[in-house]
Amino acid sequence: MAEPVLSLQTARNLHLAAQGLLRKPRRRARPEDILAAITQMSLLQIDTINVVARSPYLVLFSRLGCYPMHWLDDALARGELMEYWAHEACFLPRSDFELVRHQMLQPENMGWKYRAEWMAEHAADIAELLDWIEQNGPVRSADFEHPRPGQRGWWDWKPHKRHLEGLFSAGKVMVIERRNFQRVYDLTARVMPHWDDDKHLLPQELAQARMLENSARSLGIFKSAWLADYYRLKRAPLAEHIVRWQAEGRVVSVEVESLGQMWLHRDLLPLLDNGKSPRATHSAVLSPFDPVVWDRRRAEQLFNFTYRLECYTPAPKRQYGYFTLPLLHCGQLVGRMDAKMHRKTGELAIIALYLEPEVAVRASLVTGLQQAITEFALWQGATSVTLASQPSALQAAWGSAWEIQQP
Repeated sequence: MAEPVLSLQTARNLHLAAQGLLRKPRRRARPEDILAAITQMSLLQIDTINVVARSPYLVLFSRLGCYPMHWLDDALARGELMEYWAHEACFLPRSDFELVRHQMLQPENMGWKYRAEWMAEHAADIAELLDWIEQNGPVRSADFEHPRPGQRGWWDWKPHKRHLEGLFSAGKVMVIERRNFQRVYDLTARVMPHWDDDKHLLPQELAQARMLENSARSLGIFKSAWLADYYRLKRAPLAEHIVRWQAEGRVVSVEVESLGQMWLHRDLLPLLDNGKSPRATHSAVLSPFDPVVWDRRRAEQLFNFTYRLECYTPAPKRQYGYFTLPLLHCGQLVGRMDAKMHRKTGELAIIALYLEPEVAVRASLVTGLQQAITEFALWQGATSVTLASQPSALQAAWGSAWEIQQP
């Protein structure tokens, strides 16, 4: 039987459907949607930059619409979620603890995320810290004084912060909540009292296989090279898994315009039942760490969208800006904007907005982007949006500023 042939736009729309970004939410968000959205994506990457709403909150907003940001913190505190290294530092369903436990037990394989020399050198202090947590309960690194007053910054962590980070990577402690986005740690034995490594630990090959299955489901449609990046599984036997999935009917081989052979997850097959492409209607502001764009090579291949985060690039060498946010409109990544939320004044300042060269400025684009930006601003408590630089066609349509009426 000949492989189904899909247009590039159909492939994009199927990927967005798998990610929960094909259409606008059909109803207001509910607290239980936090876990559901993260389960759909498998992972929610964590980043601390807050020139606008921090990335994990924004990734959820792009899918759920306006929701109280504390819902994510609440889900973590209720034990629905956990934090660990996956794509990078991520929230993931706590039920996936079994998928990453083998990594915790081999922290020496994690590179910079675990400094074995540090842990050995400070073994006595670390043992004392673990005893302190056992006796006194959860801690933050901020609970300990810095030994050198005036020293600040990630390059000069105080010892207890480094101790806790090492214990976290080694699975000795877990994050049970965040207070003002600061991690609160408790002993893993107390957080997961039912867990017994001797009884419950999955073989590494099985855990890896399940992570790849999650990747296939969350990507929806994929090239084999895209799979490993989702959980950073560099040595996975991808071909073997894909052959098995095809035999089991989990994926089907398809031919995609410009991209060649790809694999489609069975969960998306109903979207093709009528022989037509699923229609994309959603416009949204995305995070630089959204799963749709976190693999820069995939974003370029699938969406023809070349993207690079420039916050670590010296200002004179930046092409687009400090923290540019991709703009999604009806199945395409149509542009990006460099923005900053001035929380004291209630102003969302768009320093610069850029459209991709091939994007035509039509009424639907103007309306969709303005609505997406307005909702993005409204969700963060803004009362106005200002635009310092933008394409002339957009400025002619919506001007250089507009007011927002908070409900």
